[in-house]
Amino acid sequence: MPVKEKKQAPPPEIAQGRHPMEKYLRTDRIPHIWCAGCGLGTTVSSFLYAMDNLGLDPDSVAVISGIGCTGRVAGYVRMDSYHTTHGRPIPFATGLKLAKPDMKAVVFSGDGDLFAIGGNHFIHAARRNLDINVICVNNLNYGMTGGQAGPTTPLGGRCTTSPYGNFEHPFNLVYLAASAGAPYVARWTSLDVRRLQRAIEEMLVRKGFAFLEIIAPCPTNYGRRNKLGEGLDELRYYAEHAVIEHGADPADTEILPGKDFLVGKFVDEEEPTYWEMYQDKVAELEGGRR
Repeated sequence: MPVKEKKQAPPPEIAQGRHPMEKYLRTDRIPHIWCAGCGLGTTVSSFLYAMDNLGLDPDSVAVISGIGCTGRVAGYVRMDSYHTTHGRPIPFATGLKLAKPDMKAVVFSGDGDLFAIGGNHFIHAARRNLDINVICVNNLNYGMTGGQAGPTTPLGGRCTTSPYGNFEHPFNLVYLAASAGAPYVARWTSLDVRRLQRAIEEMLVRKGFAFLEIIAPCPTNYGRRNKLGEGLDELRYYAEHAVIEHGADPADTEILPGKDFLVGKFVDEEEPTYWEMYQDKVAELEGGRR
């Protein structure tokens, strides 16, 4: 007679109808404000699973966000967090990291916040190789404030401020990050949850400036206006068009509507961090005084 496999009991949290990462969440602020089909839920989940898998103490990690849909991440996680002014999460993270070098500073914000009003802060943090992690959820528009065109809106993309199609050339974020000197640059979609988790784990344990772009659906604003369907339809599009090519030249990673686009880890180098160079300079000066 065939032997019946014994069913494994689910984890206690799931058996009780709770999310296994609930311990990292401010449950008093749930339900969240994100739309159905938005990629932010799976993105935050990947981040929390990465922390849990590494066994990180939540008291050793700070999440810093700006304004926008992604900016709400800071308010939902049960750890030190800063919901900062528009475009300024990187300066806040810089101050935190320099004041408390042992803390892990994770900037978690959106494409509009980080690369429009916050663009200058991004490029200088990358060139200085500040020891912070920057996770950018790119939904191709200003999702929270009405669906306006932003710095990553593709050519032809219809938004509230580009009803006849966007004609401004968008930023290629991974190319911009690599050009500014970021020693770690990667891109995945919100469909790639396991790969996202591994990428975030890599970022959390390495030194220096690390940048991760996450392409995520915005079905309510960008998806609806561009007839892309629901969030699930956008995820199917990612599955059909995302091509994994680790080590690809960031200049070749442009995203064009209806075309295949590259995802993967494009840059992974070791460079002296800002803090290490600062300490070296202090030691040099103190040695000179003696």
